[in-house]
Amino acid sequence: MGQTKKPEITPEMTVLDIVSQYRETEVVFKQYDEPAGECICCNALFETLAAVAKKYDLNIQRMLDDLESVILFPN
Repeated sequence: MGQTKKPEITPEMTVLDIVSQYRETEVVFKQYDEPAGECICCNALFETLAAVAKKYDLNIQRMLDDLESVILFPN
C-alpha cells in the first residue's frame, strides 16, 4: 500500500494559501476570530500564519496543530 503524504501547513504560508488549498481549515480560522478580536479571513487574508500569530498574540504551534488536525482528521 502507498503511503499518503501528510499535508503540511507552514508558518510562511498565507491565510489565503491555507484556506484555498485546504477549504476545511476555514472553520479553524473562525475559531480564532474571537481571541483575535476580528475576522482573520477578512482582515489578514494575505498575511502569513506567523504574522497572524504575532499580530493577534496567538500561539503559532497550537494554530498549526489545529489547522492540520482538520485536514488529517476531518469531522
